[in-house]
Amino acid sequence: MGFPISAALLDACVLSQLSKKDSYGYEITNELSDRLKVSESTVYPVLRRLQTTGLLSTYDKPFQGRMRRYYSLSEEGKTQLKAYRQDWQQFMSDISDLLGKDK
Repeated sequence: MGFPISAALLDACVLSQLSKKDSYGYEITNELSDRLKVSESTVYPVLRRLQTTGLLSTYDKPFQGRMRRYYSLSEEGKTQLKAYRQDWQQFMSDISDLLGKDK
């Protein structure tokens, strides 16, 4: 059994992935799907939303005769990722306290 992935957690995962390097949608999907059960139909709307809210910026780069859209973290995205990481540490600590103890 798995646990559902919230929108905020998926946003945090995408931002974290892009903190390593700029990337394009298919590559981001593949990297996330190695650990999470996500598909392109899940990831692309997240990318668009993060771009619309100013957390990501985009640029196009030629690849095999066509343009490929790359995503990168904006300054706002870096700030949001830092906040997500702090929230995640607290969440993990709280859940570990709840689930990690036998009574």
